Amino acid sequence: MTAAATAVIDPLATRQTIRGFGGMSHAAWIGELTVAQRDTAFGTGDERLGFSLLRIPVPEDRAAWNRDLATAKRAVELGATVIASPWNPPASMVETFVHGSQTNARRLRYDMYGAYAQHLNDFTTYLRNNGVNLYGISVQNEPDYAQDWTWWTPTEMARFLRENAGSVGTRVIAPESFQYLKNMSDPILNDSAALANVDIIGAHLYGTPFANFPYPLFKQKGAGKELWMTEVYYPNSTDSADLWPQALDVGEHIHRAMVDAEFQAYIWWYIRRSYGPMREDGKISKRGATMAHFARFVRPGYVRVEATAKPATDVYVSAYRGGGSTVVVAVNKGAAAVSQQFTLSNSAGPSVSSWLTDASRNVVSQGTTAVSNGSFTVTLPARSMMTFVIR
Repeated sequence: MTAAATAVIDPLATRQTIRGFGGMSHAAWIGELTVAQRDTAFGTGDERLGFSLLRIPVPEDRAAWNRDLATAKRAVELGATVIASPWNPPASMVETFVHGSQTNARRLRYDMYGAYAQHLNDFTTYLRNNGVNLYGISVQNEPDYAQDWTWWTPTEMARFLRENAGSVGTRVIAPESFQYLKNMSDPILNDSAALANVDIIGAHLYGTPFANFPYPLFKQKGAGKELWMTEVYYPNSTDSADLWPQALDVGEHIHRAMVDAEFQAYIWWYIRRSYGPMREDGKISKRGATMAHFARFVRPGYVRVEATAKPATDVYVSAYRGGGSTVVVAVNKGAAAVSQQFTLSNSAGPSVSSWLTDASRNVVSQGTTAVSNGSFTVTLPARSMMTFVIR
């Protein structure tokens, strides 16, 4: 067994407010979640994912606006927040143009910017009238990876935000770059009029290196705005989500999204998929179990607090405070067990409850451990993930 440096948790040293963890439902492409699958996705008990965020598409055709409604309504009933992203505007608002070698590329006509803002409003109103209050709506899904949907340049995105997004009646999300490319979001942050009309800087993390997770310009200019990771699968979409220890890569990815990037939300692509958090048979996958270590226990409104992020090689620790508890999530990607001491400065409850995922177990309760003088020591099994709740 390897001994690690003490992981110091400071519940008074606060960072970002967490909005939640979740996934995408897209009934038109892969079918609707079943009644049971909705409860598995958004329930918070044992053998549930604990998702508190749902992302749905904004269909260009109004006749399709009800496609994801049943899932959205159940998610809301179970306490989740819903956001929506469009892939295309209505066809009547689009023109074709030449984009590199693509001769039939699509973009929103400038004289339709106002009508498009109204389209987003109308979708928001439709959902509200059917029991779903959108937390936010995006201007465009992946405007910089749009061979199969609608392109937006950084200049066009900033212009829409500046001139039209102020009329959108819910929080506005932009730019949802496919790879968190800062050339899409820098112009928004550097344009005070555009920035005034956006509420959430949204990004996807496909192929984004960890070195590009921090965003100094957002820290400098994003006061009062939120920073969300609105779509990803990781590490790929080809392997089974039950491969172990590969699924621990998801745990590290979420850790870095919370700690390095300081995102407030983490949203997977399809909720139910062979490579996703829920298998096609409705059972939680290994990747899903690693997500549940965050989603079930770090609830909306919790605040990330300072923690020793890497107390040992291959060990990743993050901590959160909310609901009268301190939650610590630890990922051990190493091939050896680690004896890990945790020390809480400023405050500590009398006991800590823990849950474990390893090769043979998924988020299984490990009972309680006593806290002595603000510290407790546990064994992090080889290639495992644990969540600790200190009350």
